[in-house]
Amino acid sequence: MLPHIDYHDLPRSLQRLMARPAADEPAALPRRSFLKIVGASGFALGTFPHLALAQAGGAAPAAGGLKPTQQPLAFVQIAPNGEVMVTINRLEFGQGVQTGLPMILAEELDADWALVRSRSGTNDAAYADPFFGMHLTGGSNTIKNSFVQYRELGARARAMLLSAAAARWKVDPSTLRTQAGTVLGPGGRKASYGELAEAAMALPVPEKVVLKDPRDFRIIGRPTQRLDAAAKSSGRQDFGIDVKHPGQLTAVVAHPPVFGARLASVDDSAARAVKGVKAVVRIPLDRGAEGVAVVADGYWPAKLGRDALKLQWDTAAVEKVDSDKQLAQYRELAGRPGNRKFDADMAPLASAPRKLEAEFVFPYLAHAPMEPLNCTVKLSDGRAELWVGTQSADLDGFAAARALKLEPAQVKVNVQMAGGGFGRRFVSTSDFVVEACEIAKATRAAGLDVPVRLLWSREDDVKGGYYRPMHLHRARIGFDERGRILAWDHVIVGQSITAGTVFAGAMVKDGIDATAVEGMRDPYPLPMRLTVHHPQLNVPVLWWRSVGSTHTAFVMETLIDEIARST
Repeated sequence: MLPHIDYHDLPRSLQRLMARPAADEPAALPRRSFLKIVGASGFALGTFPHLALAQAGGAAPAAGGLKPTQQPLAFVQIAPNGEVMVTINRLEFGQGVQTGLPMILAEELDADWALVRSRSGTNDAAYADPFFGMHLTGGSNTIKNSFVQYRELGARARAMLLSAAAARWKVDPSTLRTQAGTVLGPGGRKASYGELAEAAMALPVPEKVVLKDPRDFRIIGRPTQRLDAAAKSSGRQDFGIDVKHPGQLTAVVAHPPVFGARLASVDDSAARAVKGVKAVVRIPLDRGAEGVAVVADGYWPAKLGRDALKLQWDTAAVEKVDSDKQLAQYRELAGRPGNRKFDADMAPLASAPRKLEAEFVFPYLAHAPMEPLNCTVKLSDGRAELWVGTQSADLDGFAAARALKLEPAQVKVNVQMAGGGFGRRFVSTSDFVVEACEIAKATRAAGLDVPVRLLWSREDDVKGGYYRPMHLHRARIGFDERGRILAWDHVIVGQSITAGTVFAGAMVKDGIDATAVEGMRDPYPLPMRLTVHHPQLNVPVLWWRSVGSTHTAFVMETLIDEIARST
């Protein structure tokens, strides 16, 4: 069974967030609030992107009193030819931050936009969200939380370049200006950023900088092509699934047919006989389950090997959820008293001139991102390196360290471009990342000291992943001839996505998961009584895109429309 993640083992920033008193928390935490918790040469400016990591862990701030997230050395590299490489502190999986963040930094840097490039970061402390103090891509918070950060990073780098030029020309920096990647001085002097980068890198980082007046923006707010558009439209863009190292093997896993089931017997003789199969290993899986990984020199032989496995599963100790029985259970629960989110007076319901009753049932939904789940792990003595499209590099790095019995500082997570995610790449259990680490560990123990790429198939994700919970809504509404709502009695039945996780302390209040009720009564000031039931079932659940609003907004708007049409 996988080790339990103890609250006190979490990163300190997350512990502090979880420990906030209830009085400091809003009454409802929708997903956007919830996710708060949760160059070509050595002369380039920013040759030391891991400087910040050495300053993490509660040590003194970096030089000048700046935090790692404020140090331009971790974010900006300028090559001798003037190319500017900007490291982004988020996962790019279609939303455009790989262009948006470099635009912000390049604006204050006064860079030549035609020479700006971008790349993904790591689990280095520098790349944590500056507002939340942890690595996080979610809730549409990237630009909101890093707008000032990236402006200041660009401004600091620009100030260092100006200082380097002033020292070269022996003039006051105030006599200099910049334009599109060039420092301009008195008497027609000019120097490109590429020429100045080495000297600029050696200078102190200014703590205070003056930012541009937005009226002077020449990059922000102007139409431009995405930096990744050409690669993606031509098929040259690499994603996590494309990671390739010398000697690398690919693993696929036989997951149990029932969540949490364990193996009774394994016959892997036919699997081992498949050409290309290098190892077959038994591994612990998410939620206390077991599985068998087939490791081969490519996906197809690994899949054929998995197909050849003869496995007997022990499902006696795990619940087998039945859809029809589950719906009947939900309907029965909807008629019972439960926890109340809103508790308006329902007396007017009985005498209301018009009434509306409705029931909505929402099924489980898989995330099914275009790029299937994957993670590549390379182990060496006392260290591990991962390549994965992750929405939270430090949480996944921490989970990997637990699985591999390493310290978090011994695990490097290289964030990869991801082909979609919709929330699936931010899981409190880090399920598929831990799975990849267990496979790499078992493969190495079997004598194969090579990188291993775990790859889920589309079927694996749909049949054995995490899901948006099934929900049942039941509403009884009383209103008058003018459509004025007099009383709205509403019940929601569905699993909590945060109960039993490290996020429960912040997200579950009075027995109600805030993610399940977000959007209810919004934006309408309705007299509503909202009752919530959170049954526990043996199906793993997770946020799914807009989380609660995927069902609550549909219900609210549909019922409002029905009332409007009937008056």
